Formats: sequence, C-alpha cells, structure tokens
Amino acid sequence: MIELPGSTLFGAANLPYGVFSVPRDPRRRVGVAIGDHVLDVVPLAESGGATELVSLLAAPTLNPLLAAGRRTWTELRERLVEWVHGPADALRPHLLAADDVQLHLPVEVGDYVDFYSSEHHARNVGRIFRPGSEPLSPNWKHLPIGYHGRTGTIVVSGTDIVRPKGQRRGDDGPEFGPSTRLDIEAEVGFVVGTGTRVGESVGVGDFAEHVFGMFLLNDWSARDIQSWESTPLGPFLGKSFATSVSPWVVPLDALEAARVAPPPRDPPLLPYLRDVDERGLDLELEVALNDHVVSRPPFATMYWTAAQQLAHLTVNGASLRPGDVFASGTVSGPEKEQRGSLLELSWGGAEPITLADESTRTFLEDGDEVAITGTAPGTAGTRIGLGEVRGRILPSR
Repeated sequence: MIELPGSTLFGAANLPYGVFSVPRDPRRRVGVAIGDHVLDVVPLAESGGATELVSLLAAPTLNPLLAAGRRTWTELRERLVEWVHGPADALRPHLLAADDVQLHLPVEVGDYVDFYSSEHHARNVGRIFRPGSEPLSPNWKHLPIGYHGRTGTIVVSGTDIVRPKGQRRGDDGPEFGPSTRLDIEAEVGFVVGTGTRVGESVGVGDFAEHVFGMFLLNDWSARDIQSWESTPLGPFLGKSFATSVSPWVVPLDALEAARVAPPPRDPPLLPYLRDVDERGLDLELEVALNDHVVSRPPFATMYWTAAQQLAHLTVNGASLRPGDVFASGTVSGPEKEQRGSLLELSWGGAEPITLADESTRTFLEDGDEVAITGTAPGTAGTRIGLGEVRGRILPSR
C-alpha cells in the first residue's frame, strides 16, 4: 500500500470521485482523490482486469457511472479499495500530483432543487424579516420546502463569481443595479445516480438506491434582489446567477460512519416522510471569508434529511435523471458562530463581522473570497474530507 500522510482527509476510507484533465492530455476522465494525489483510474482499470468499468471511467463526466446503478458503484469501490491497499509499485504510475491536474465540474446536472431544511436557519431568517411574528411558516414542519434552481449556472469550485445586477427595493420604488447585499449559503448537495420514470416516486427507504454521493455547495444569494422579487413567489434572479460546488463527490459508502439520528420531529410526519433508518449525517462544515473562519455549521442539526427531501421531491411523480442535484439548504446550528450565511451572521446587516485584518463585513465586497470545507467521521476512528468549494467575487459587468 502507498504511504499517506497521517493527517490526510483523503485516505483509503474516503476515495471521492472527480473529473480531471492534465495539460499534456486535455481529455476529461474520472479520477479519485487519494492523499495529495489524483488517481487516474482508467489505465488502472485497464491493467487491473476491470475492463467492464473502463468506458464508465473514461467519460468526461460522472454521469455514465451514475446511471450504472448501485451494484456497479459497489463493485467499483471494492476494486478501488483493493487497488489502494495493493502493491505501491502497481499504483504509483497512475498517481498524479493534485497541483498538476485541472479539476472540472464532475457531473452534467439535469435538474437542480434547493431545499430549506435547517430549523435554526429558517427561524433566524423569520426573526430577521418578520420580528415579533412566528418565524416558521405554518407548513415548515410538515414538508421539506424547496425551489427549482438553474442548472446552467452551477460551476465548479475556483470559478470567479460576477456580482449580479437586478431590481431591488428603493425608497421611492424599484431601483436597478448591482446587488449590495451579496451573500453565501453553506450547503451540502446530493448527486442522483439511478433515475426514475415520470409518475414514479422514491420512498425514504430507497434513498441509497438512487443517490450516489454528496459534495459541498455554495448557494450564492443576492438578498436585496431576492427580497424584492420573492413576493409572492420564491427565489428567481436572486439565486440563479451562480451556484458553486466542490469538484469531489464523496460516495454514500464512505459516509456510513457519519450516519446519525435526525433531530426529534414534532408534530408527527405524514407516512411518506417518516424515517425508516437513520439518515442524518454528522458533517462538520467550516466557512472562511478571506481566509478568516467566520462559521462552523453542524449538518447533524438539519431537521429534514436528504432521504426525506428526495421522497418529497418525487412524491408527485417528478422523475429523476443521473446527475440531478438537490441541495440541503443553508446549514446553521443553534449558536451564532454556527450560522451558515452572512445574512444570519450579521443579523440582516445590523451586526457587522470583524475579520482578521480588522476590516468588517455585513455582506460580500468585490474581491472577497469564500471557501467552504468540511469533514465527517470515517471508519476506524478516522476523519474524511468533503473537499472544498471556493469562489471570489468580481465586480458587476
């Protein structure tokens, strides 16, 4: 077995999938993160007798692998574990330094749905915008609220984000211009593998048959545009300009040790949303603004699980396709330092955040860079990494 740094979050218990290319060979293909390297699995599969997997791994996105289904995902992971634990000399020729490869958007996204599943976040937002009133809407604890987003503006980590323009509320009517309340939302995205036909639904107990894995996601939000346009309908231009995702998709199989019971639910849920197994996840996220950590949101506090989100997403017969993505919604915990958006951290702009250089922020300024990282419990007491999603704000064009 190859030697790995003891501190690595990309050890043999993780093995997340991505898509990469190198300068000497611009063809995109599937790779696996291991230590400080990317494992080029195509030639490894060819030489390792896994010829049935070669066409899936040589594809420019993960979509063919996603469509192959749970049995193939399990077989590939078993092969990867075998190869990684095998002779180092057999693996070493296929290891590429992470700094020498270019990572790409790992999936071709067909549909994108964003949920609103943290009770702490929902309560904070309700208190900010409706002080003195009940912060949760009457339906919030009965169903996972969500909206359909825009797939064409989902970008891979490291892509710069241009400040959006749009209408916002002014003192004497609507104004037009660059957003002045540009925000982030620290989220977790789930990547669909096996699809369904129109008219079918997916039960909470069938989650693992249809979801391949997860990645970190930043749902950039123009709060001033969003608040003006969201009466009476939901998010539109305030959300559709950009969504950033990590290049590494962590398979569900790597997250077994991270599974926990979700928070207690009250009132009781309708039958199609009731838990049949523990599908909460003990993920620890970290949000840094200009390399200064401003928040550490805990995913284990999320009221609605990904399995319930998928069940609700499909209960009306909406179909799934390989590569579809659905996101958790902002991850926020009960403490101030666990809030997953600047809207909450600055309490609507009333409480500026002080950074390491003594500058302050309520919302993002041009040139600001946001990075979201995360870890989870792995097997045998290890921790695994969830990658990073990073983006820098450019001035409005």
